[in-house]
Amino acid sequence: MSAVLDAAQAGRRVEEVLDRIAATGDRAACAAAEELVRVLMDFYGAGLARLVGGVGKGPLDAVLDDELVASLLSLHGLHPEDAPTRIARALGSVADPVELVGFDESTGVLRLRPGAASGGCGCGSGGQDAARRTLEDTLACFAPEVTSVEMEPAAAPPPALLQIGTRPPSPARVS
Repeated sequence: MSAVLDAAQAGRRVEEVLDRIAATGDRAACAAAEELVRVLMDFYGAGLARLVGGVGKGPLDAVLDDELVASLLSLHGLHPEDAPTRIARALGSVADPVELVGFDESTGVLRLRPGAASGGCGCGSGGQDAARRTLEDTLACFAPEVTSVEMEPAAAPPPALLQIGTRPPSPARVS
């Protein structure tokens, strides 16, 4: 097991272990494993609540950019920032710039479009898929309220402004 485990990896590992236990068909073992996960989550959540309550927001600012810390605080409902702030923090931490179009809190749908600086990336669908997975993993850590990401087409550049000036004076006609 890796010494450094990010939140997404940890979540996947827990799911894999629970799935392996469920695959044995032993319902009692499966129920016990799920209860163990809940008890540990409650235990760590209570400890984090005391920590957050004791240090206040000021000292906590130094670690809010950390995906693991942000994920744990969000998971336990202890993150001091609201969802839009955490979404902005997540979007600001990814390599490929994106523009926030909107977030529907009732459905968890986040609408984005490629940022102006990305210029369509040019990295092909494989690169876009990897960038999207990275973005979704980052959002899962910082803002688990986001259940779906919808990408809109890049904004069209504004039309070129056509300058129309006055016609230069014509030379006087001689009759």
